[in-house]
Amino acid sequence: MKVLLISANNETISMPVLPLGLGCIARATEDAGHDIQLINMMDHRDGLIILKKSIEEFNPHVIGISVRNIDDQVMTPQKFLLEPVKFMISFCRKCTDVPVVIGGPGYSIFPQSALDYLKADMGFQGEGEKSFLLLLERLEKNANLDGIPGLYLPLKGLMGEKKIITCLDDYPLPLPNIHIWAPSEMQDQTIWIPFQTRRGCPMKCTYCSTSIIEGEILRTRNPQYVVKNLSQYCDAGFNYFYFVDNNFNLPLSYAKKICDLIISEGLNISWRCIVYPWKVDTELIQKMSQAGCKEVSLGFESGSAKILQSLNKKCQPQDIIKISETFKKFNIKQMGFLLLGSPLETKETVQESLDFADSLELDSMRVTVGIRIYPYTQLAKQAVDDGIISPDDNILFPKFYIKKGLEHWLQYKIDDLKKDRPHWF
Repeated sequence: MKVLLISANNETISMPVLPLGLGCIARATEDAGHDIQLINMMDHRDGLIILKKSIEEFNPHVIGISVRNIDDQVMTPQKFLLEPVKFMISFCRKCTDVPVVIGGPGYSIFPQSALDYLKADMGFQGEGEKSFLLLLERLEKNANLDGIPGLYLPLKGLMGEKKIITCLDDYPLPLPNIHIWAPSEMQDQTIWIPFQTRRGCPMKCTYCSTSIIEGEILRTRNPQYVVKNLSQYCDAGFNYFYFVDNNFNLPLSYAKKICDLIISEGLNISWRCIVYPWKVDTELIQKMSQAGCKEVSLGFESGSAKILQSLNKKCQPQDIIKISETFKKFNIKQMGFLLLGSPLETKETVQESLDFADSLELDSMRVTVGIRIYPYTQLAKQAVDDGIISPDDNILFPKFYIKKGLEHWLQYKIDDLKKDRPHWF
């Protein structure tokens, strides 16, 4: 079959992000013998013109659209990002009558409500490589779609229970300049290639949607294959990478193995990653430095032991301090994150977190006032109990949790602090 795959995201938010998930789908689809064509909307100012031309010339049998973000997770002002996707689907329908399938991390959090809003023909929740290939097989044979894992249809809902891919190595990573490439308008910028070595997160933070997208079971790729794929990108001229694994340091032994192989292969790369500030030792940080790590995102969210416990974070303030000091020792830059306004938050815990963040002397700090509520999380249940959302609210349109009584004070406090902290945003 001929499959047109589109990355709908053209938001940079913190940085331009290339479509890794769609690249994985593209690789799996091509490896299965289908003819593919890829469009990254970030690569085109006149994206709809390119899209129309592609549909007319390529004449696809199926169109797949990846939805990365529903909104920008900012309470004020809110930015809802699905309207352009809805228009794109409508535009596709004017050009062709082939099925339009949606997926991606943003869609996966809201599979039914997003499908209803976008008015696509069908959508996939979670990892799509295996299920999407099964869909193409059924469509090619004009067969029944019942039982396809993670597939949602309008009016019918879920056709088959979502399943995770137990062996990631069965589905190779995207190839450079074939499934992922730097947008032409960004050729003169430093592009950080998204790279994923593992999927799933068992940490169960009260506010987090990751387990909805990837599942709670942590699965890793073969380290030798990971480094071989990195080497392919290096040979293609890419040397900057962003490991988008939810927690690069977990499991610790796996993270060390990846670093050891990068070092032993002599890859001259620079990279960033996300670190859960718990179970991080000096040996790992030293290896990360030797392997080319330049910056880490420390997701500690709070500097109050009470709030950390309420968010189901495993780390304690003293853990974060020790880990941050060690990263500083090895000249690895750090970005910190604060989520303020959670159910047990008080003015005292807010001040404790702000003082704590200042004490770390991080290179940058992202402060979020109000926490985006996602379905099926503990925070969503609390929000129902506290009357912030109703039990039947699908939360597709952004709703935020902020402890009653802190709303105006907290925003004013942060706005005032930012005046003297240019590295806070």
